[in-house]
Formats: sequence, C-alpha cells, structure tokens
Amino acid sequence: MRLFDSHAHLDDEKFDIDREEVIEKIKASGVVRLISAGYSLEGSRKSIELSKKYDFIYSTCGISPNDIPQTEEELWKNICEIEDLVINNLKVVAIGEIGLDYYWEKDVERRELQKKAFIEQIKLANKLRLPIVIHTREAVMDTLQILKENNVMKKGVFHCCPLNRELVKEALKLDFYISFAGPITFKNSKNANEIIEVLPNEKILIETDSPYLSPEPFRGRRNDSSNVRYVAQKIADVKKMPLEQVANMTYENANRIFGL
Repeated sequence: MRLFDSHAHLDDEKFDIDREEVIEKIKASGVVRLISAGYSLEGSRKSIELSKKYDFIYSTCGISPNDIPQTEEELWKNICEIEDLVINNLKVVAIGEIGLDYYWEKDVERRELQKKAFIEQIKLANKLRLPIVIHTREAVMDTLQILKENNVMKKGVFHCCPLNRELVKEALKLDFYISFAGPITFKNSKNANEIIEVLPNEKILIETDSPYLSPEPFRGRRNDSSNVRYVAQKIADVKKMPLEQVANMTYENANRIFGL
C-alpha cells in the first residue's frame, strides 16, 4: 500500500523536539511520499530544506493569506524571493499554500491585499508552469471569482477543502483536485459523506495538514503524516472500496497533479 500525504507542515515548531523520529515513524507507516507545504517565506525555506534532506519529501512554496506582510512593497519582495526559491530547487512541486482567509482577517484593506497576493502568485505559478495549492476559509465566492478571472494553467488543489457543495461543484468545473483531511472523520462533519460520494475518484487527494486537524481517533492530539491512512479509510468506507485501492488511487492522483 502506497500512501501520499499531499499537505503537511513538518517544519512546524511542534515537531522541533522530535522531528527526525517522527519522520522515521512516517516512513514506517506506509507513507512513501509527502509534501511539506510552505505558507510563508520562512516556512517555504524550511520545507525546501526538508525536501533536500529526505528523498521522499517534496515541497511547495508560497505566501498564505494569513502570512502576507503588512505592506504591498514587502509582499512583492516576498513573492520575488519565493520565485528565486522555486527556480533553484527541483523538488518544489507547486506554488502554495495561497488563497483567501476571511475567518481571521476582518479588515477590508487587508482582505484586498490577500486578493492581490493570491492573483500575483497565480501569475507566478503560470510563469513557472506549476500547479497551485489553495487555502480558502470563509471566502468561497471571492476565491472562485479570482480563479474564474485568472486562468491557472496547471490547475491545482483545494487543500483541506471546506465541505461546501458549491465550492466543490465549481472546483470540479475548473478542473481542480479536492484534498481531504482529518475533519472528514469527525462525527459532526457536515456534508462529508455526500461530497465524498459524488467526487470522481480521479480528483481526490488525501492529506493531514499536520500537526493540525488530527483525524479520529486522535482528535485533539498532535497530528503527523502517519495518520493520513485514517483519512483514506474514511473515503474507503464511504465509497465502499478497499483501503489499499483508495491509497493507490490517491497516490497516483497526487503524482499526476504535482508532476511526479
């Protein structure tokens, strides 16, 4: 069985005390590939370092909506530095995570800066011929509008996709992939089964978003990529498929979108 965690944050400080031990645990669990996702300039640098150190780890680079600088000038500088990181590292497989997050940001001007950052990083992905990894929270309509107005050449992934029927429907129309994380295993997860059932098998990815969002039965504890099998098991249960089939299917899907 081959498992591919398509989105994790192994650079997070929660792994500082035992990162190497956790990575060995992940390898032993059947995870044969994982992506350490950048979310800031510093996070992108750290993810690249992990991908250089471990053969089975790849990285993404980007500025998330929750990590954009205070000024446009700083933002453009950061995006230029992201471009330099990507150009000089062959194991960077996407621009991300990027997108919009209105849950934390209530200021209108800051939301506009989020939009500018999102659009400029889509342009960067097109320039570098890479897919994008999208973070969206309480910003579904604006996210979709930007994607419709700014063609993404290599498409991409809605990571830890909100279980919003309209978002999923429109994402599929735009030829994007949907990545599921621990929340689909929660007992109070609304729409999870319905959305899993209707999604084409070839558009599904699995992830942990670790160290956050641990699936049941580990909810509330630190998450790591070895738990991605519980996300795969939930999909297997809903679609009435063997776990190994879901693991291999999502492994191939991740390889396809990330060009591996």
